[in-house]
Amino acid sequence: MIEVKNLHKSFGDREVLKGIDATFENGKTNLIIGQSGSGKTVLMKNLVGLFDPTEGEVLYDGRNFVTMSKEERIAMRREMGMIFQSAALFDSLSVLENVMFPLDMFSKMTHRERVKRAQACLDRVGLIQAQDKFPGEISGGMQKRVAIARAIVLNPKYLFCDEPNSGLDPKTSLVIDELLHGITEDFNMTTIINTHDMNSVMGIGDNILFIYNGEKEWVGDKTMVMESTNEKLNDLVFASDLFKKVKAAYVKR
Repeated sequence: MIEVKNLHKSFGDREVLKGIDATFENGKTNLIIGQSGSGKTVLMKNLVGLFDPTEGEVLYDGRNFVTMSKEERIAMRREMGMIFQSAALFDSLSVLENVMFPLDMFSKMTHRERVKRAQACLDRVGLIQAQDKFPGEISGGMQKRVAIARAIVLNPKYLFCDEPNSGLDPKTSLVIDELLHGITEDFNMTTIINTHDMNSVMGIGDNILFIYNGEKEWVGDKTMVMESTNEKLNDLVFASDLFKKVKAAYVKR
C-alpha cells in the first residue's frame, strides 16, 4: 500500500499540488485521472522520487520515501516496476534481452535462471514466441506488453504505469488493461496508472483518484463513477456521446 499525506509541490511561485491525500491499495488497479495540467503527472513523479515534494509524505507500507537517504531510495526502487508512455525498449536488444535487462543489472541469478525468469514473464504477457525478435520487428501493442514483462521481472511490490495505452487502438488498449489488472491481482501488487483513457476508468478502475487543479476532487471506483453527481468528474469521464448514453442508461435503471 502507498499512502500520500498532505502532499504539496511548487515550482517557484506556482503551486501544482495542493495538499493531496490518497491511499493506493494492494491488489487493485489504482488510477489517477485529470485534465491536462491538473497535476497527475507531477504527482506520479513525486511518488517515484523524480521530484521531491515541497511538503508532505509518501509512505510505502509505512516507510516514508521522502525522508529516505540516497542508499535507502536506491533499495526501494528495486521494489518498483515502471512502464513508460513509450515502451522505452532498447532497440539493439532482443525482446528476451530487454526483459532480462533488470535481472542482469540487479539480480544474483545465474544466466540460466535469468533466462528462465524472463521467459516466464514473456509467457505471462503472451509473447514467448517473440523472444528472439527485436523491438522494431513487433507492433506497438506488443512493445507495451514487453515493457510490462520487463517491469514485473524483478517481482516488484509496486507498479507504476504512465499512460500505458497512449498511441494504441481501442482493442489493443483493452488487452493492456486486462493484462495489467490480471497481473496486479495475481501478484497482489500496488499498481498506479496515470491515464486519460476513460475506457480504462470504466473497465479496470478499482480505485480512482480524480485531481482537479492540483487538488483531490473525488475518489471512488468505476461503479461509483456511474453514480457520481460531481460535475467536474462527469465532464471529464462522460465527455463523449457514447459515455453520455451509457451514463443516461445507467441512471434510468
